[in-house]
Amino acid sequence: MATDTVFRVMLRMLIKPGMGPDFERVWSEVGDSVVTHPANLGQWLSRSDEEDSENGGSVYYIVSDWVSEPAFREFETSDRHLTHRQKLHPYRSGGSMVTMRVVAHLPGGG
Repeated sequence: MATDTVFRVMLRMLIKPGMGPDFERVWSEVGDSVVTHPANLGQWLSRSDEEDSENGGSVYYIVSDWVSEPAFREFETSDRHLTHRQKLHPYRSGGSMVTMRVVAHLPGGG
């Protein structure tokens, strides 16, 4: 697949104080609902080492790649996604989402 066709979604998740480890565990447990979708190319969870949320909790980033925007939008409105979100919602105090298209990729040497 050409790199310029990858549709990327990045979520910035604000997690309530002290709930980071539980959030990470539940995210791993429910991740199959995303990565087993035939249009999903992979998903990553990262915790910021430099940011805290407004209430002193942790800031996480979830990056998910999709074969196309229409395929992501279909997933985004599905019951499968709603169930996934409901399981993660108790840990969140806020967040945001941005979408983008990958326009280039330079592989590393490592």
